[in-house]
Amino acid sequence: MFDKQVYISRRKRLLEQVREGVILLLGNSEASCNYPDNQYQFRQDSSFLYFFGLDKPDLAAVIDAESGEEWIFGDDVDIDDIIWMGPQPLIADQAATVGVSKTAPLARLADCLKAAQTKGRTIHFLPPYRNHNKILLNRLLGLPLDGLRAAASVDLIKAVVALRLIKEPCEIEEIDKACNLGYAMHLTAMKMMRLGMVEQELVGVMEGVCKSGGVMTSFPTILSQRGETLHNHMHDAVLTEGNLCVIDAGVEIASHYCSDNTRTLPTGGKFTPKQKDVYEIVLTANDYAREAARPGVTYREVHLGASKIIVQGLKNLGLLHGDVDEMVAAGVQGLFMPHGLGHNMGIDVHDMEDLGENYVGYDPGQERSKQLGLGSLRMARKLVPGHVITDEPGIYFIPALIEKWKTEGHNAQYIDFAKLEGYYGFGGIRLEDDLLITPGGSRLLGAKRLPITVEEIENTMYKD
Repeated sequence: MFDKQVYISRRKRLLEQVREGVILLLGNSEASCNYPDNQYQFRQDSSFLYFFGLDKPDLAAVIDAESGEEWIFGDDVDIDDIIWMGPQPLIADQAATVGVSKTAPLARLADCLKAAQTKGRTIHFLPPYRNHNKILLNRLLGLPLDGLRAAASVDLIKAVVALRLIKEPCEIEEIDKACNLGYAMHLTAMKMMRLGMVEQELVGVMEGVCKSGGVMTSFPTILSQRGETLHNHMHDAVLTEGNLCVIDAGVEIASHYCSDNTRTLPTGGKFTPKQKDVYEIVLTANDYAREAARPGVTYREVHLGASKIIVQGLKNLGLLHGDVDEMVAAGVQGLFMPHGLGHNMGIDVHDMEDLGENYVGYDPGQERSKQLGLGSLRMARKLVPGHVITDEPGIYFIPALIEKWKTEGHNAQYIDFAKLEGYYGFGGIRLEDDLLITPGGSRLLGAKRLPITVEEIENTMYKD
């Protein structure tokens, strides 16, 4: 938790953008795993954390946008709680640490909101993503469960996005810490990977590093020799000679700020010539994006620039033919990189995407493409200092997708489908770094960059 002035300032800036009505911010509750008392690890709502900093379940906050009055609603523990959990600070004492002087039991939240509704006041709330909060909003506001997202306040969404997109120095410091722990986690995998291991063994080692220095992984770990499946969470295969292992993993530290890195490793410790050729294309695109990302440039432009490098590289391998600009305009790169170049990152690894990707990743007037790949770009905005984004180009050979395009004749004038058959079974390559946009360009987050060149990877990996 930051100093209370940080939270006071954030709420003050929020009221500069939302000037009427009542703002309701719900914290999260515990979620049961397989019976009521066996619960998943608690994770507080990120927007509640951003404005109120209290990392405890069953809290809610209300801000009167006109008077500036602030309330935190929550219940003090009773003797049964104390028996199991020990003494806990009072809600009033917790609220004081973030500069809030008024508190009340959670049961009084309904009365507060009812009074506002009776006066015809707007109640601003963010789109709920947890079922508990959906049911709570249904009960508190009388809104249908299937209409909650549509009823969420666009004014509040835009205000929260505007504030959370630009990271404060205290946030950047935390993200650097998360990236340092992420470095240790990935480096451990590089040094311990060896043929004959089950993928899950390596996942367990990585997540042990994460848990020892953080809170949890920032998302379910992706570690797979089937890297052409973009979010492959199956970890049951044995590491086999000649394969590529995509490891996309991040950590979430105690402050809940995140890291997100990807490296692609040769299972036997050395790339084959064919693997190296494709790897170098992805590395060139990654380096390009890091250099091109700077204030005043849209990340959509950076995505398209990286796409040109990928298309040119595949053309050099004889897999594509034609004018590079024409191919990129036609979306040929989507066959090989069906995802966007990157996303925002912060308290959430995909920062604020619960509020709506287009609100977070697109400036007013920017239209989302319908092309495969470009249409999945989560961050397209014009870059400004304080943005934290990922840089994660990739090349994947997905036989089912290639066969689909071949059957449909899609962009057939540019693609040598016969030669592509020689890459069935190749897998995929993705390389991901985390970037902070600075006044003069960008910098990598964390103290050191994970080994990334072919030479660095091969020299770092475990050798029998």
